[in-house]
Amino acid sequence: MTAAAAITIAVVVTIAVAVAVVVAVAVVVAVLAAAPTGSTPPALPAAPALLASPSTGPAPYDTGPVVAMIIIGMLVVVPWGLGLLNLRTLGSLRRRWLLAAVPGAVSLLVPRGPAAGALAGVYAIGTVALLRALPEVARRAANTVPVPAIGSGSVTGAVPTLSPDPIHGTAPVRGPVPVRGPVPVRGPLSVQVATATALVTPLIASSALVAARAGYQLFGFSLPVLALTVAHFHYAGFAAALIAALICRTLPDDPRAVFAAWSVPGGTLVVLAGFFLSDWIELVGAAILTAGLWLAAWLTWRQIRPRGDRWSRALLAISCAVLPITMALALSWAVGRAAGLSHLSLTWMIATHGVANALGFVVCAFLAWRRLDRSETSTSTGARP
Repeated sequence: MTAAAAITIAVVVTIAVAVAVVVAVAVVVAVLAAAPTGSTPPALPAAPALLASPSTGPAPYDTGPVVAMIIIGMLVVVPWGLGLLNLRTLGSLRRRWLLAAVPGAVSLLVPRGPAAGALAGVYAIGTVALLRALPEVARRAANTVPVPAIGSGSVTGAVPTLSPDPIHGTAPVRGPVPVRGPVPVRGPLSVQVATATALVTPLIASSALVAARAGYQLFGFSLPVLALTVAHFHYAGFAAALIAALICRTLPDDPRAVFAAWSVPGGTLVVLAGFFLSDWIELVGAAILTAGLWLAAWLTWRQIRPRGDRWSRALLAISCAVLPITMALALSWAVGRAAGLSHLSLTWMIATHGVANALGFVVCAFLAWRRLDRSETSTSTGARP
């Protein structure tokens, strides 16, 4: 990795971590500064957000489908995604992830208050632990060449010609290469940036979860909006960034895959800025994110889906078919917010865009990538965490 690449990664990761730390510190300050009374906090103006708009009446956005999506995100999506990242640093954490995720899920099922906030805090500790892998992401290349299976167990020896690995982005290698385990091969910087984004965004989600379950309006955002933020950063943050990284790692020489991998961190950061600045900035971020994910769906359909078995192809077909529709809904909603045009209510956005993205796009895509991953590692002794 060149010095410029390392500096770029350091800057991007530092900005992302700084945002997460500011959110976490604000939660702690809000909890400590809150008056120990049973009075309801005064209502604060709702800040603009891609996943929320001012409601005209009671709307339990933090119940039902939203709670289900958050629980699936914590208990299923994150551990599956960590397995696909194949980071040695996270091996033990991935195996023990439920120790943090289960209390976080329980926090959504008990009444708001100190107990629910404490349970959510356990999950927040788990997401902080994900940051341990950032140095490994900065050090390692995006691609690896797995050692082919020879008998049983890991062996050291010459690696013959290998075909490209559709999961870990291996490049063809000719001639003997003395190795034990994965051999680093240089890959696109965008893969590492997207991977770092996937590792940081769960911390932002957990910070919002702590505030929402403790009953505090963080940065003036209402409690339902904080609940939607938790779901948003599990799927549009963690899962979308990870899928973009996998696609780019599989197609490292395709500039379209590189753009898709850059678009998720970039679009997420611009949308985050729009939360505090204006609906028009949010719209720009939504457009960047939509363009990148549409391109990711196209590349998956044309170049990755044909490599899988029947079930993998079916799952990726569902994922690719759902994503253009759901992101069109998100883009139309952002346009309506910014331009004052008619658009779907937030309740309908949750029922359509939210549920379809969580189950149709992310869960189906992760199931397919896991099947592809198993098909590759079954013929390789490359160490996995």
